[in-house]
Amino acid sequence: MSYSTADSFPSVTLDDVRGAQKMLTGVARMTAMEGSRYLTQLVGAPVHFKCENLQRTGSFKLRGAYVRIAGLLPEERAAGVVAASAGNHAQGVALASSLLGVRATVFMPTGAPLPKVAATREYGADVRLHGQVVDETLAAAQTYAAETGAVFIHPFDHPDVIAGQGTVGLEILEQCPEVRTIVIGMGGGGLAAGVALAVKTIRPDVRIVGVQAEGAAAYPPSLAAGRPLSIDHPATMADGIMVGRPGDVPFRIVAELVDEVRTVSENNLSSALLLCLERAKLVVEPAGASPVAALLRDPRSFEGPVVALLSGGNVDPLLIQRILRHGLAASGRYLAVTLRLTDRPGALATLLGVLSVADANVLDVSHVRTDPRLGLTEVEVELHLETKGPEHCAEVNLALREAGYTVID
Repeated sequence: MSYSTADSFPSVTLDDVRGAQKMLTGVARMTAMEGSRYLTQLVGAPVHFKCENLQRTGSFKLRGAYVRIAGLLPEERAAGVVAASAGNHAQGVALASSLLGVRATVFMPTGAPLPKVAATREYGADVRLHGQVVDETLAAAQTYAAETGAVFIHPFDHPDVIAGQGTVGLEILEQCPEVRTIVIGMGGGGLAAGVALAVKTIRPDVRIVGVQAEGAAAYPPSLAAGRPLSIDHPATMADGIMVGRPGDVPFRIVAELVDEVRTVSENNLSSALLLCLERAKLVVEPAGASPVAALLRDPRSFEGPVVALLSGGNVDPLLIQRILRHGLAASGRYLAVTLRLTDRPGALATLLGVLSVADANVLDVSHVRTDPRLGLTEVEVELHLETKGPEHCAEVNLALREAGYTVID
């Protein structure tokens, strides 16, 4: 890597990224570039997906992890490596270490999804569950590194990692040379920094748009302040980009080369995940779907052709079930409604008749009769309905009110 004379932070160059690309030959796949007809119509310009969700280990993280570990000195390799992660980085480090013959220890939160824990072990790492949140897991990994001499492999704040992630940018230019805008999900910023560096050095006219979840958006205030700032208690379903502070090394590159950072809501994320599954037949985790969420939020603000980088597809089946329900609700295809009616024989049948006329499919019904808020002859009913869109949801609510029912929620 190259070092700036202005300060102590190492910089990353296009030559570093090209070197990383050679190093990754036969290790990381050149993942597919798939067109999206639906988003193309919505945006008014060609939209393509760069499918890093189909990468080995299910995300781009293998690229940076492999380049970082491959660059270690022999004595460092002999000491082994250690990492902390809730999923994608853990699997990337585990596989990279296995391929390079390096012993890996990976700390994961105790609540990490079982499929991710199992996959990390299957790739050959010694998995240790510690802490309830990633910050606690990270502290444990750093303590282990200090005590054992193992090399800590940071998920984003190292020039080798950034160079490895930058190889995605080189592939995008090769697969879609006419690209005008690249949209990338951002947590600590390693992927965005690497792609921006590779692409902007070759094609400075390409616009790079970073995307963060509203509940974990550390970059906007940091960019405004001109230095990395921490945010308290980041929270989002997109755990792959739930980072409370930008990395020092990627921040400098992002500040210089990323044109814009946007934020998306949880509804945007779940709708985007649903779109990827239904329209593109692609399993994508919420962080990986964040570029799609940005396109859905403001489709006409992107100059095409657009490449949306789907960074990962490692999503727990139980989580995806909840997210899909959330996405269906956000798109008006799932409606949960609570109402009160008189507790008498035939009352529920009458209610279901109203819903039948409104053409709403009842998925689930639950009764509450013992709540102290209810009158002596009242019952509270919660209905889960399958609907056809926002307009149909409004029609169902109107039909219930016109039939005399008190809709609580």
